[in-house]
Amino acid sequence: MKERPAFLDNIYLPNAKIARFLSVLVIFGIAIGMKHGVQNNYLSEIINIDEFERGIVDAFRELPGLLLIFILALMYRFADSKVFKIGLALMSGGMAGLLLTSSSEFFMTKIFVVIFMVLFSTGEHIIMPVRSTIAMDLAKREKSGASLGITTSIGQLGTIIGLLLVTGIFFFLDKYGYSRIDIIGYRIVFGIAAALMTTAALVAAALKETTLKAPRQRFYFAKKFTKYYIMEVFYGSRKQIFLTFAPYVLVREYMTDPSTMALLLAICSVFVMFCSPLIGRLIDKIGYKKVMIGDTIILVFVCLLYGFSHRLFIPAVAFIVICCNFVLDQVLSVASMANNVYVQRISSDREEITATLSTGISVNHIFSVSIALLGGWIWKTAGIEALFTMSAALGLISSIFAATIKKSEEFNSSV
Repeated sequence: MKERPAFLDNIYLPNAKIARFLSVLVIFGIAIGMKHGVQNNYLSEIINIDEFERGIVDAFRELPGLLLIFILALMYRFADSKVFKIGLALMSGGMAGLLLTSSSEFFMTKIFVVIFMVLFSTGEHIIMPVRSTIAMDLAKREKSGASLGITTSIGQLGTIIGLLLVTGIFFFLDKYGYSRIDIIGYRIVFGIAAALMTTAALVAAALKETTLKAPRQRFYFAKKFTKYYIMEVFYGSRKQIFLTFAPYVLVREYMTDPSTMALLLAICSVFVMFCSPLIGRLIDKIGYKKVMIGDTIILVFVCLLYGFSHRLFIPAVAFIVICCNFVLDQVLSVASMANNVYVQRISSDREEITATLSTGISVNHIFSVSIALLGGWIWKTAGIEALFTMSAALGLISSIFAATIKKSEEFNSSV
């Protein structure tokens, strides 16, 4: 049997079999990259969804996150690996549905697009906590951050490939006379992505990597995680503004085409791929508290540049600034893994980790759903300056709460 590379042996438990898990993340990442590469252009230019409606779409898309604690309660007897497989199957169905919307006049409506996006999002949210738990469960306890960094990096590698495929497809179609609003490009992208997502689900069917076998608690709230829940509220709110409206700033305000948008996202993924392990190791070295605080302080400046670049610079320079800002924003989002490590370090057992991360996702979505609706209205009525100023304020408050974490909270569990 071929030995693992030395750096993996230093991070993962001796009996951890990570090859299949990582291969699923790569295939899954390619499909995700292709979907994300065209999603905003598809909604804006094909389905004709404006800024306010974009907020409504994302409010529905984020509902599975709000309901995650109840969704996972139905699967409380399942091991994390089984929950992971179910999530992938739902994402496959949602991706096939988006292919259907691009291939049928009947299904090419706002209602059906939202339905299939919600189905995809349900699987995506189900995967979120268990993917982190599996990654940490396979690693040595003191290397949890490094493991999360590696799995995030592997997923980003797949995303880069997917985004570059989108760039190539639309570049090729443009050379042959197809415009950015021709549906053929979206059909090709959704078709390939649906096939890849199905493949990832099939490969994952044999996953046995997780050691979690005992039933998890259906609902879990604990006083010791209060700061985590509060930080998740603010993280979910400001995250939603970026996920929903930052790409739409580029598409609607700067008229970015699908090929350029996908290329920009690919550049983001390259940075995230290389920075994720570094950030993971940084969490292990200096502690999650300092990473949390530093992340949110930098984020304040990112928010202000999103909101005011068009007033500070000429259009051509503003576009470059926003693109650089977009990349930095994506890199900063990786630092949220510090929250997961924080939960692990103060948890009593592995089951408590998954239960708490699931609750945290639902908690942050209580506000993110509202923010998606409110954000679209704010953009429509008060402009993007007000929208991103609000996001900066949320980031600042999150930093204040992170600063209240006591040193004694670190490394105080046996997980």
